[in-house]
Amino acid sequence: MEWKLGISTASLFLRVNNEEALPLFAKWGVPYAEVFLTSFSEYEPAFASALAAERGDVRVHSVHVLNTQYEPQLYAEHPRVRGDACAWLDRAMASARNLGAENYTFHGIARLKRTFRENLPRSAAQTQTIFERCRAFGVRLCYENVEWALYSRPGVFRELKKGCPGLGGVLDIKQARISGFDWREYLAEMGSDLATVHVSDVDADGKMCLPGRGVFPFDELFSRLRDVGFSGAVLIENYSRDYGEMEELRASLDFLASAAARNA
Repeated sequence: MEWKLGISTASLFLRVNNEEALPLFAKWGVPYAEVFLTSFSEYEPAFASALAAERGDVRVHSVHVLNTQYEPQLYAEHPRVRGDACAWLDRAMASARNLGAENYTFHGIARLKRTFRENLPRSAAQTQTIFERCRAFGVRLCYENVEWALYSRPGVFRELKKGCPGLGGVLDIKQARISGFDWREYLAEMGSDLATVHVSDVDADGKMCLPGRGVFPFDELFSRLRDVGFSGAVLIENYSRDYGEMEELRASLDFLASAAARNA
């Protein structure tokens, strides 16, 4: 099979801005990217249009936003709070459309308050509303497993799907590790609904590093993805502190390509 491989611009956070990251990816020959929109100004469609003009041959698979700026408020009970959040969602999805992205990597509710009470049936119903709003822009809502957000453990995605059948999934390897659950459990749950995989590596001492620098079983990952009929993108998403020179990021993509080729 032909794998879609690439890098998230989040891997360059605080090193270069998005308008520099995509041209750099084009120079490196990176086929696919996720664009991490980091501020309200970057949610504006005009910014995305300018960004798209500079991306060269890089295909934008998905967009991601800074979660706490509006995503939790999409689930708010207060209609004015929810309405304002929906207005920002519309801007972000218009930007995604301008970039050609068909997927939205989503965290949703942030479990940051001690008063947080999980109500998955209500969250599932509201997720369907959010899903429909995204679909109006040609973008699929995709929930990511994140330790501090709603999808913090296996089982949540399954419950959300009951109220939102078209929901996509994003498997994040590092967040599975932080959550204390095996990444295989998340993969099994999302299955054919999986749209995106965020990969990173970890060394023998448990320190996060770029793919190819640690002990993560990438051959097994690609094999399992093939078994569930995965047709989405596998994207490197590391913290920018996980490596030294930016060229190391390109070398890591070469490693990922070799692992993918062994499991084509």
